[in-house]
Amino acid sequence: MRRLATPEDLHAVYTLYMHAKVVPYLGYDPMPLEDFRPIYQELVEGRRFFIYELNGRVAGFYSATRYPGRVRHVASLGTLAVDPALHGQGVALAMVSQAIDELKAAGVKRIELCVESDNATALRFYRKLGFEHEGTLRKFYKRAGDAEAIDDHMMALLVD
Repeated sequence: MRRLATPEDLHAVYTLYMHAKVVPYLGYDPMPLEDFRPIYQELVEGRRFFIYELNGRVAGFYSATRYPGRVRHVASLGTLAVDPALHGQGVALAMVSQAIDELKAAGVKRIELCVESDNATALRFYRKLGFEHEGTLRKFYKRAGDAEAIDDHMMALLVD
């Protein structure tokens, strides 16, 4: 089940976001809860950050943002993660498929996202869903502690 994130989800989202298998692929490096709190508050206030629940607990999350004006038919998916304890159980497929279906029903014709070049699992997953590589942002993504920035791949799905 998908729903908008609420302030009450802070601890569950923080725990998942900072998980060692998740945090390398999201937009912020590891940080204390108090530093994450304003970031999370902004996500909640934007009303574009969604929680995916399974059996009453946070199984994953993502953001979906529609662009305005002439590109209002385009949406961007981001900040997407699934609880590593649930990997391989179809949660990501269910969550992303539901997001695609809802965006499509809302009139979106193009869904785009970025994937780090070293995230082979995500690249395979999105390709299976029909996303295509459209370009590379060279040396775009730099994690704390890494000597060099890595490439980020732009991917998109055209929907009818």
